[in-house]
Amino acid sequence: MSALTTAAPGAPVVELDLAELRRDPYPAYAELRRTAPLAWVPSVGRHLLTRYDDIVHAEKLPEVFSSREEGSLLLRTVGPNMLREDDPDHRRLRAAAEPPTRPRQVRDQWAAAFERTAHKLLDRIAGRGEGDLIRDFAEPLVAANLALVLGLRNASADDIADWSRAMMDGNSNYADDPDIWLRAERATRAIEEAVAEMAEVTRREPDGSVISSMVHAADPVELAEIQNNVKVIIGGGVNEPRDVFGVGAWALLQRPDALDRALKDPSAWKRVFEETARWISPIGMYPRQLTQDYEIAGVTLPAGSRVALVIASGNRDESVFERADEFDLDRPHRPHLAFGGGPHFCMGAWVARHEVSAIAWPLVFSRLKGLRLDDGATASDSGSAAGGLDGWVFRGLTSLNVTWQAA
Repeated sequence: MSALTTAAPGAPVVELDLAELRRDPYPAYAELRRTAPLAWVPSVGRHLLTRYDDIVHAEKLPEVFSSREEGSLLLRTVGPNMLREDDPDHRRLRAAAEPPTRPRQVRDQWAAAFERTAHKLLDRIAGRGEGDLIRDFAEPLVAANLALVLGLRNASADDIADWSRAMMDGNSNYADDPDIWLRAERATRAIEEAVAEMAEVTRREPDGSVISSMVHAADPVELAEIQNNVKVIIGGGVNEPRDVFGVGAWALLQRPDALDRALKDPSAWKRVFEETARWISPIGMYPRQLTQDYEIAGVTLPAGSRVALVIASGNRDESVFERADEFDLDRPHRPHLAFGGGPHFCMGAWVARHEVSAIAWPLVFSRLKGLRLDDGATASDSGSAAGGLDGWVFRGLTSLNVTWQAA
């Protein structure tokens, strides 16, 4: 199957500026949903699929919308991996890596350590009275937690965060910036060395981590496969929970009534998590390539066509979510697309849900008294520029500057 790098016959061609998408993709997505729900975008080099129902439909047909895409930026960044595999290879790799991330294991094996790390980070900053909750708390928290779950005892939280940032920049490097590729290559080499060391350790002493689980899988997994899939997990395992934490905290600090509800009713934190992930999806899109001719959104795509399932757009689809551009904890429940669907549903979703909604938000808002946004850290419900929001392939706050009563 050869990748087709031009528009399918009959597909609308829409010019989109990548810099504008990074600043705020939602106006462009709304226009695409309205006028061209499947459109060829030359600056991205693929067809963008933007309506909720079409995305869900595509996710249910992995035999047609294949994860194996020629020229994938993720493949270039990390090498062959489970996200760019279809079954049965995908199933084999996921079965080997997934057990430590299941809900019971998260609760029984990791939750106490997650909470200890959160308290240590808050102890470090509580006396300051001001800071950046992304840099000072969220990123080191999720990076330290991820190192633990992966079994990378030979890597620091700073290592994990730096590696993740370098690889995710590579995975969204549609501008083909050579400096971005160089940083990504350095990160992946460092990860390979760290994983090789810990794979040998856990071969002798299993520890319940992802690396240990893959080393001891019933269906054998090669070292290179472990290395590449740890790279993938480091990418999503940092940016998804970090960005949901940041966006959710930022949203609540602008909505005192919603924050008060969550503080009075701890069960509401789960609703905050799901609405945050829908409203500003940490992962905005993922690629697919057609294995056969197929009609979707009124266009027949030939085999080999490159498609982006734009889940950030699907999560703002007005036909599914009323007042979709608003952050609303009372929204009637409809499944969002932020963690994907089908066989590639995000493996780390339960880790992210627990560390953010059960630990990070409740502790931050209970321990940092009088927490408020620093001047200027506000933005509109569209999720546009202010407040440090950036990105369209991956989107989150680059900073969240706040003040509180120094303890």
